[in-house]
Amino acid sequence: MHELWLSFQQLFDAEALLRSGGFYLLLIVVFAETGLFFGFFLPGDYLLFLAGLFCASGLLPVSIYTLCGGLLAAAILGNYTGYWFGSRTGPMLFKRKDSLLFKRKYIVAAEEFYHKYGALALILGRFMPIIRTFAPIFAGVVRVDLTRFTILNISGGILWVAILTLSGYFLGQNFPQIVNYIEYIIIGFISLTTVPVIVTVVRKSIKKEK
Repeated sequence: MHELWLSFQQLFDAEALLRSGGFYLLLIVVFAETGLFFGFFLPGDYLLFLAGLFCASGLLPVSIYTLCGGLLAAAILGNYTGYWFGSRTGPMLFKRKDSLLFKRKYIVAAEEFYHKYGALALILGRFMPIIRTFAPIFAGVVRVDLTRFTILNISGGILWVAILTLSGYFLGQNFPQIVNYIEYIIIGFISLTTVPVIVTVVRKSIKKEK
């Protein structure tokens, strides 16, 4: 519950992050969320959408090509870092005690997601909080073939960045006034990203009770 609250707060701070930190801080956040196990609470989907929106409105002073290229590089390198970390630590991650920056249950969730969707987990997981952070780490733990991982990593990164960033950019270009309704966008993204997680948790609780 504490982690969910942190995520909720961070989502609302993402606008301030983009306005004050700019392009380079944006890249650092995307890299951390997609490659470092302590980045699971950082905003992802919403941040990319807002970046595209701010780029279109001039609040983020970079071209859309630079923005997408930088985000793609950060997302791909982040996943490679997660894969390397998982391959080095291996099964020890499942034995590691929980801490403020690490929760073993997230590795278990990534494992279940991977077993359910197979290699596609590395693409679909891009669009899911927590899974986005831990799926590449688990891929490293089970030592997915590096060539295969590279193909999935790049494919997932392109889809994730293109869909969310360009959606924000084109909406910002065609409907400039949408910048005045950022709060509603935030609520929409929170609903889309957290409801599936809540449903999964509830289902698991019901199964345990049975």
